[in-house]
Amino acid sequence: MQLSQALDIVSRYDSLRNPLNTLADVLDPALISRCLEEAGTVTLRKRRLTTDMMVWCLIGMALERKEPLHAIVNRLDILLPGNRPFVAPSAVVQARQRLGDDAVRRVFEQSSELWNAQTSHPDWCGLTLYAVDGVVWRTPETPDNEKAFVRSGTVAGASPYPQVRMVCLMELTSHLISGAAMGCQNENEMVLAEGLIERACDNSLTLFDKGYTSFGLLSAWHEAGENRHWMIAARKDLQYEEVRRLGKGDILIRVKTSAHSRKKWPHLAAHTEMRMISREIKGRTWRFLTSMTDAMRYPGKEIADLYSHRWEIELGYREIKQGLQDSRLTLRSRKPEMVRQELWGVLLAYNLVRYQMIRMASTLKGYWPNQLSFRESTAWVMKLLWTLEGASPGRIPELVKDVSSIAEMVRLPGRRERSFPRVVKERPYKYPTARRKNASQA
Repeated sequence: MQLSQALDIVSRYDSLRNPLNTLADVLDPALISRCLEEAGTVTLRKRRLTTDMMVWCLIGMALERKEPLHAIVNRLDILLPGNRPFVAPSAVVQARQRLGDDAVRRVFEQSSELWNAQTSHPDWCGLTLYAVDGVVWRTPETPDNEKAFVRSGTVAGASPYPQVRMVCLMELTSHLISGAAMGCQNENEMVLAEGLIERACDNSLTLFDKGYTSFGLLSAWHEAGENRHWMIAARKDLQYEEVRRLGKGDILIRVKTSAHSRKKWPHLAAHTEMRMISREIKGRTWRFLTSMTDAMRYPGKEIADLYSHRWEIELGYREIKQGLQDSRLTLRSRKPEMVRQELWGVLLAYNLVRYQMIRMASTLKGYWPNQLSFRESTAWVMKLLWTLEGASPGRIPELVKDVSSIAEMVRLPGRRERSFPRVVKERPYKYPTARRKNASQA
């Protein structure tokens, strides 16, 4: 009887002996194979390191920033059986080149679409909250990266590293990235944001930084689907005509569009109507523009409070760069195609952890996924990848904890209100001002 119970326990946890089988419940191998076929990178020759397993190598590459690639492959145990138990570093480099970047991009996009569809996000007035913003990545200083990417200009001259500019669309309650577009550092973020219009979903509200003030872009975003609303902070120099008042500090306005915008966006009318809401926050008057013109359905008092959630996308970028990448700001790849491949792998790994956090948060009443610790959740996913492999069947039940108990451990305390406003600090001098003055007099 005891032997029967022991075998039953082993059979229940046998799939966890390989951590990739555990995470395969989240990232379906069939989805990876389909993306490889669409990108035309299916492995025809029998190799020990197949292209579908290289997708997991890129995920491990993002999760374990300090490990070399061949060590990640060996620790994940994703090699087919052969004469040698380990893989040479050159073989991993060649496998990455065979995989390319388009296949990884497809895996990221299709998996994010699937995970968003499987998740019930909290909403406001039936609208799911999203945000769009940009981020810059630093690449190694190589001749190939120098040609493909541009250095940013500073007062002291060009930056020491070529940089990649990326614009992402993020769901704010879960920090799940729904879409991304990348280009050179000197590319306009509004141009990159045009590639995210198709990634937006119906019945949503997208928050934009005021740097994205392009009525052609905002109009196209709104008209791309059903109830795809937007909200943005108004510029100080905005010229408008008041149509009618909807309430205190709440008016419907008409804005004249430029001929240049109408030439780029043929669907854009000569005048466009929108809603402007004014609110005083800590002695300063803020004005917000939005496409939600129905005052009965979308209360103006609540709309102004929504814009503060736009900062969630900045927190998401911090999680990627500091938590996931361990503050190693320069990417590994030395060729442009591999840089893009690495970035798609970083976004895929980030979404993988975030989707696990969504599943954890579902066991806690009244908690959103962004109220859990990303760093500790990442450590839990890495434990699945590194620790479970090679563990004895008797220890596996001890190593694998219930999802609800894990969620209890990674809960964050309530956020404190910021004591001081965000300001641009002055550039520090190398020497104190008094010493500089004395030195000049001498």
